[in-house]
Amino acid sequence: MIKLRFFFFIFLLLLTQAVAVAKPCQESEVVISNINFEGNDITKEQVLLLELTFQPGDTIATENLEAVLEESRMRLFNLRLFLHVTYNYTCDAGRVSVTYQMQERFYLYPTPIFDIADRNFAAWLEKKDWSRLDYGFSVVRRNFRGRNEDVRVRVQRGFNKRLELSYRKPYISRKHKLGLDVGVSDYRSRVIDYQTAGNRQYFFEQEERVPIKRTAASVGLLHRTSVQRQEGLRVTYQQEVISDSVAVLNPDYFREGLTERQFLRLDLYKVVNLRETFSYPLTGSYFEVALSHTFFLRNSGAPLTALRAKYVDYFRLNDNYYYTIGAEGMVKLANQYSYTDNRALGFRSVVRGYELYVINGQHYGLLKQGLSRGLLRNRQIHLNFINNPKFNNIPLSVYLNAFTDAGYVTDNKFENTNPLANRLLYGGGLGLHVVTFYDIVLRGEYALNREGDRGVYLSGSFPF
Repeated sequence: MIKLRFFFFIFLLLLTQAVAVAKPCQESEVVISNINFEGNDITKEQVLLLELTFQPGDTIATENLEAVLEESRMRLFNLRLFLHVTYNYTCDAGRVSVTYQMQERFYLYPTPIFDIADRNFAAWLEKKDWSRLDYGFSVVRRNFRGRNEDVRVRVQRGFNKRLELSYRKPYISRKHKLGLDVGVSDYRSRVIDYQTAGNRQYFFEQEERVPIKRTAASVGLLHRTSVQRQEGLRVTYQQEVISDSVAVLNPDYFREGLTERQFLRLDLYKVVNLRETFSYPLTGSYFEVALSHTFFLRNSGAPLTALRAKYVDYFRLNDNYYYTIGAEGMVKLANQYSYTDNRALGFRSVVRGYELYVINGQHYGLLKQGLSRGLLRNRQIHLNFINNPKFNNIPLSVYLNAFTDAGYVTDNKFENTNPLANRLLYGGGLGLHVVTFYDIVLRGEYALNREGDRGVYLSGSFPF
């Protein structure tokens, strides 16, 4: 009987302590006493500490504590090293001990390459040419040595031959603010888009020798205060060679009938990424600005300066509806422009509904907005037949999206063959967006443009 009373007393004592621990902090301010991490079997603790907005010994207003801990949790998650990140904390006499728990991703990605050779799926589908396919393999080692370093190797054959090797090290200084990235690449293709007419690309194919070769090497310095704020400086050397036939078909490809050019390009850029999640953001903001200057060697071109900027805002309207609005633009300055340096919309940036067109020019502006409704949010599909926790839980979110885009391209060089330039472009439509495993975004969109074209377009990236 005495033993039962003793164990019952111990149970009540532990329960009382547990309840006391679970109580919120009563003080108006608290001090961070300990920071612990669980689940980072590979990732070094120093990498994680650098992303936190607080350190041991910091004093935080109690009313702001949850917001501070959540902001740091999102920073850790947006490193894209973990499948999920959670946290808990205990408060004892104004001293807080925080623990972040995480599930690491699989960091080695040996991926087979089987891809279309065109700039987007709609452009390939218009031709339906099964020879325009690329194949090979790509190996990416994320979080190399547990220090958030990346090693990438790409060996590609088929329609376009490509060899790439790059290495990124985010921390090379003692203060862990300076990083380094280096890369080399070689590209060769049997086909070259040598001219644009009616805002459509025209291609030249050469069987005996490749009509285009590009070889490049780059080195960059990265100043990184956090995963959200980065700026950098990069120097790139590139050599480009085209065949004599291409220079005859379009003497302005490199300008004045040249078949070879070499240049050094200096890029200076800054990114402030305050989005809630990077793969498919619903709240927050994004700002990016980049300035580049190209020095052509051996009198192979006129110096070219380009300024590009982008800003996007993401708003939560209520639990199911989200609104996005953003703009981007580019200005290019040079005494003379070659055909290959005159690209604007239709490649990296596009007015949705104009996926089949290329609108070249020296300057462009682009405005996008969209209203999304969450149809399925953060659903987890568990695969019982897989034991590895890095693969057996598949996240799934589905959004219905209504959008409108508008753009304008200024072209004072090739406007005779570029009728969509120097006029307002706009399009809109509906889309279904699926967000799933390892930041994969799948988009299917039905769009209508100003020209009256309509169609369904597929993509694998976030729209803005």
